[in-house]
Amino acid sequence: MRTMIPALGLFLAAGAAQAAVPSPATGVTDPASVVSVQNPNAAPPVSAADLYFTRGGLDAAWTPDGRSVVISTNLTGRYNLWRMDAAGGWPVQLTVSDDRQSGLAVSPDGKWVVFQADHGGDEMYDLYAVPVAGGDVVNLTQTPDISETEALFSKDGATLAFAAKRKADAGANVAAMGWADRKVRVLTAEAAPDFTWSPVGWLGTDLVANRRNVGRTLGGVWRVPLAGGAAVSLTDPKAKAMIQASDVSADGKLIAVSSDAKAGQFQAAVLEIAAGAYRWLAPTPWEQTADAFTPDGRSVLVTTNADGRTDLAVVDLATGASRGLGLPPGYNAAAGAHPMTADGRLLVVHDAANTPTDYWVADLSGAAAPRKLTQFALASLDASRLPSSQIVHYKSEDGTIISAVMITPFNLKRDGTAPGVVIPHGGPTGQTLDRFSRLGVALASRGYVVILPNVRGSTGYGKAFQLANHKDLGGMDLIDEVYGAKFLAATGYVDAKRIGITGGSYGGFMTLMAIGKTPDVWAAAVSQYGIINWYEMLKHEDAALQAYQRSLIGDPVKDKKVYDAVSPMTYIRNAKAPLLVLQGDNDIRVPRGQAEEVVATLKSVGAAVEAKYYPAEGHGFVKRENQIDALQRTLDWLDAHLKGK
Repeated sequence: MRTMIPALGLFLAAGAAQAAVPSPATGVTDPASVVSVQNPNAAPPVSAADLYFTRGGLDAAWTPDGRSVVISTNLTGRYNLWRMDAAGGWPVQLTVSDDRQSGLAVSPDGKWVVFQADHGGDEMYDLYAVPVAGGDVVNLTQTPDISETEALFSKDGATLAFAAKRKADAGANVAAMGWADRKVRVLTAEAAPDFTWSPVGWLGTDLVANRRNVGRTLGGVWRVPLAGGAAVSLTDPKAKAMIQASDVSADGKLIAVSSDAKAGQFQAAVLEIAAGAYRWLAPTPWEQTADAFTPDGRSVLVTTNADGRTDLAVVDLATGASRGLGLPPGYNAAAGAHPMTADGRLLVVHDAANTPTDYWVADLSGAAAPRKLTQFALASLDASRLPSSQIVHYKSEDGTIISAVMITPFNLKRDGTAPGVVIPHGGPTGQTLDRFSRLGVALASRGYVVILPNVRGSTGYGKAFQLANHKDLGGMDLIDEVYGAKFLAATGYVDAKRIGITGGSYGGFMTLMAIGKTPDVWAAAVSQYGIINWYEMLKHEDAALQAYQRSLIGDPVKDKKVYDAVSPMTYIRNAKAPLLVLQGDNDIRVPRGQAEEVVATLKSVGAAVEAKYYPAEGHGFVKRENQIDALQRTLDWLDAHLKGK
């Protein structure tokens, strides 16, 4: 996500001879077609406090009787569990903790909800249980060197399956705990250094589980005997594809799967277990994934990610007919691991660029219109007073078409004076969806034109596109960001000399690469927990991240030239843009030392740099006071250097 500039020198030359990377066909957006809508009732600059006192949701789950929903939300500024009547009303708090709580699984008898929580953002999770009716929280695992996640009750409630990852391992194995005796057995024994397991559902007393590599390019579906013995592959274990399961039908005959095996792009299917045959659903040009079977087993819920906008439909397995659920446009996703009630109600997460997150209830039969269950937003965040987004497409230097979410403020003049901001996403194996972005809203309400590109390496546009930046991080994907900045200026609204860049994680890495490698493009930058030195990262990061890093850029000895070329340390001394660094003290993905190295290096050459470190925060800030502080610092920094305030 970056901007343009006339003199990029050698950094652009390398990509000039490359062929365009394929992705689903789209047109190219004329920058002149981007319009700042005139709205006399436009919201004033939205405060950082209002944006983070507008609550969020980490996870949710129905109780088995369908009368209540348990939600992980930060009503108090911490993501704790609350029970809410499905008919609506004020929720009741079940847990109190400084640590985030998610991964909800409600016992079949409706008496307990199991959840996962780490310690100050360290990503070493224990499993806990709390009575749905209220009561004391019980730590079920208490294993400081093993992280337990993805809890899944058996149908009779006698067994709790989960993924168990030892701290020293890159991947997790499938484990099971007796609910009565709390005894744990590990059911798989992964030997490959870069593969991991996760439970999906039950076939009688056996588990269905996914096994995939950490780079998310290879994967298959397995049957894991609860009684012991070797796991059995239900899909071709030699397939050079990603195959993942999401649900098992109630009669145990079908598995809902998604795979890129057929067309290099995720498509939805059902796997007939007895025959080992796939029944592919009608494809679309865009990414399509199977979610869960309806309670009657006759249909499957399918998510389509159409160029960053997601929607849900129910597909009849007999006829192939697809029916939408009438949800508002933007981002729509099934909530939780088991999002449906026995009587056919679906729990949905919905938000959009100008609409904060809420949980909705949709009727799978279509007999009733979807209704909003929660009301997380403050009154100041009125969608009619906030600019909506649009999806734009532009060509990068080599002709590759890049899709981006763009937010254009209200009431701008097309006079080339507005500031702009490019926001690269994390990952790099990730995608910016057309969702509610607190940073995007804060900037757009202050007159910044915002673009969030999905550069090569992003998911959602096919495997070839996803792999296109491997061993070239901060190479052509950075150029894609630069051309995003070019697009901002080409709209006629934005001053090319007043464009900033900010992102977190891989977006923070991209920010650091941008200001070092294309220094004349950027007037200000904010890096949140961004990677500066891949060599040091490999020494100190979690084992799973080490394996992921190797899948992206190779071995530090054999691929030393790659490591040097993709490291911001190689270029950071060239930076001209003032840089703000925001970092969690307890980050296992991008340790604090990375931020300290950025600051020390820039100070050694007299560059403008400031840093803020947040105690008891990991990779991304989850405590409300820190979220507000980080956003306010970002806004103040960009205002000072892009607006001259």
